[in-house]
Amino acid sequence: MTLNFGDLLESVAQVVPERQAIIYADKRYTWAEFDTQANRLARNLIELGLMPNSKVAFYLRNSPAYVVLLAACFKARLVHVNVNYRYVDQELHYVIDNADAELVVFDQEFAGQIDQLAPRLPKVKAFLAVGPAEDSVRALSFERLCLQGEGAPVTLARSGDDLYFMYTGGTTGYPKAVMWPHKSRIAVIGMAAAETAAAHARAVAGSARFPVTLPVCPMMHSTGFTTVLSALCAGGCVVLMPGSRFDAHACLAAIGAHKVTTVVLVGDAFSVPMIEALVESADRYDLSSVTTLSSAGAMWSAKSKAQLLKYFYNAIARDSLGSSEGSRLAGSEMRAGESGQTGRFKLGPDVKVFTEDHLEVQPGSGQAGLLATSGPIPLGYYKDDKRTAETFPIINGVRYSMPGDWCTLESDGTINLLGRGSHCINTGGEKVYPEEVEEALKSHARVLDCAVFGVADERWGHAVNAVVQLRAPAEVSESDLYDHLRGQLAAYKRPKTIVCVQDSFRTENGKMDYNQAKYLFNVNLRQAD
Repeated sequence: MTLNFGDLLESVAQVVPERQAIIYADKRYTWAEFDTQANRLARNLIELGLMPNSKVAFYLRNSPAYVVLLAACFKARLVHVNVNYRYVDQELHYVIDNADAELVVFDQEFAGQIDQLAPRLPKVKAFLAVGPAEDSVRALSFERLCLQGEGAPVTLARSGDDLYFMYTGGTTGYPKAVMWPHKSRIAVIGMAAAETAAAHARAVAGSARFPVTLPVCPMMHSTGFTTVLSALCAGGCVVLMPGSRFDAHACLAAIGAHKVTTVVLVGDAFSVPMIEALVESADRYDLSSVTTLSSAGAMWSAKSKAQLLKYFYNAIARDSLGSSEGSRLAGSEMRAGESGQTGRFKLGPDVKVFTEDHLEVQPGSGQAGLLATSGPIPLGYYKDDKRTAETFPIINGVRYSMPGDWCTLESDGTINLLGRGSHCINTGGEKVYPEEVEEALKSHARVLDCAVFGVADERWGHAVNAVVQLRAPAEVSESDLYDHLRGQLAAYKRPKTIVCVQDSFRTENGKMDYNQAKYLFNVNLRQAD
């Protein structure tokens, strides 16, 4: 038997029952309350007919419900499936159906989408609604299942080989589920030192420091998900922000009110509005409790780090390079008064740099290569053996995770990150794949062709932009194209700017010429100005 998240959380709850586990607006959950609700929910999910390895779709924003449901799934040996709540109809259906989900848990605000999806999801046995409503024809009340029944622990023999899924866009096409064994993620977050959950809990009880972690990013993504698990496994407290949009002022106020020690960001998408809020009224906020500013999943500029650290003067800025397919690829640290270089990292443990031919890149050679880690890694992609073989190759007898991050390896062992090898656009921590947006735009009757690409943006890292070739002599406005996309794509995938042209941006052999497309985009944009 190896360590399992269900066992870890259960053991921690026994040694710190009165400590705060979750804070959400005016709601407080002690560890005892959190654990009891998770036990009840786990028992009720089993009563609904879910068996070990059944998949549960989390169609939820950050809230106590997400955390309680996650613990219940771990306890009942059910598989977490993250659902991006920004998705619309086709995207939602694909993820839930592809995962073979048997249960969908959703926030009440998404009830309309569920009503549209449910008839097309025959594998789903039940729906749970999070919110004030009672049981309905469509869904059972999540809250009722958390408060009803026996609150004692579920008696199941769990395993470190139990799985959770983390859906990611990968490098192309529809999202794919990365299959993580509990034991591998527990090793990644540094909780594998103890041989048993009980021994881990004793270490937690004997510790003088407990993290209070505020993830400003969604738990539906790997960064938020992993940092919440890390805080809870350490016997700490998770502070979650209500609302559908990031409010920098509310976040800064919560940091002081709850004595937050760790703030979890996703690059400049969150850093920039926080800096703007601090420039406006820094004197309003007490940030002295924060010891760590942590970011992963998107580019975090050295400029933003330095600006934040002027206000978070007791903190260290930790920038981690990783992905849903592999963590701890590389990292960097900065303290107040220090300077840094954007995209410069130190390699993580068990990480090497290989060429596309799987030859190891030598330090200082100037040769670009792909980051690969052989540490604790996923099993692969769910129901996708071809992509699994590509992303998790065996090199010289060792199995690696190679998500697609290109870099150069310097003589001192550091790397300069170059980006993903594909045309994938990382905008505010969200991955956008040009082909998907291009096909959506081309489905408009007056669009002949289009190219979608990222343009550097101070806040978002990269902004999604598009150049569209119209069918002559058709005329169509940008607003018409935005309306066309609204029902097909999540908001973050829709281009910030669309430029319409009459010229082609393909080569003679029919392949997309992105350089020509960007040239036409810039020329026509300047003319419009």
